Amino acid sequence: MIFGGFEKFTLIDYPGKVACMVYTIGCNFRCPYCHNPELVDETVEKIWTEKEILIFLKKRRNLLDGLVITGGEPTIHKDLPAFIKKVKKLGFVVKLDSNGTNPKMLRQLIKNHLVDYIAMDIKSPLSKYSQTVARPVEIRAIRTSMNLLITGMVPYEFRTTLIKVLVTSEDLEEIGREIKGAERYYLQKFIPTKILNPQFLRKTTYSDEELKILQKKLSKYVQYCGIR
Repeated sequence: MIFGGFEKFTLIDYPGKVACMVYTIGCNFRCPYCHNPELVDETVEKIWTEKEILIFLKKRRNLLDGLVITGGEPTIHKDLPAFIKKVKKLGFVVKLDSNGTNPKMLRQLIKNHLVDYIAMDIKSPLSKYSQTVARPVEIRAIRTSMNLLITGMVPYEFRTTLIKVLVTSEDLEEIGREIKGAERYYLQKFIPTKILNPQFLRKTTYSDEELKILQKKLSKYVQYCGIR
């Protein structure tokens, strides 16, 4: 595999772990608020090879706990399982960030004990997905991935980035019903920095007080609802 980004140290991207993070290139969504546009449109300026990442990990044994694989969308790459196997052989735990469009890949990774934590982004209620991500979406695949994670075969979380114009309070309640019983669901503030569609730099997220109200509403559907 090749990667379009590499962070050598993070304390916030893998819950409870000291990790590093790689970014895969390419995505099957076009979320206007995506903060990694160079990965989506494949215009990255620097590329890291699989060999470079593995050499780095070998040198960081006993210093790092794990690797976060994010993107882009990692599961569009067929060689993802083979890469993770090499990482696991070095003794690292692996967290995967995914949009849930490839439940077959997720199931394979879980079944073969290749992932130790999965974070799945929920972009909107299922009824509004294509509108939100600006691409046709196989809704059944998203729902299958949701249900797969809720079974609890691997530690997981769901999360939604909040922009008022895209996700309303009513939308969030609909999401709550769709993931009812989930262990962890995080409401993420939209931070207007480098994004795919510059017009969204003017869009607003929810205030701290509004987020607390939403958190309380969502807590009746999931075991834990947090704010980031």
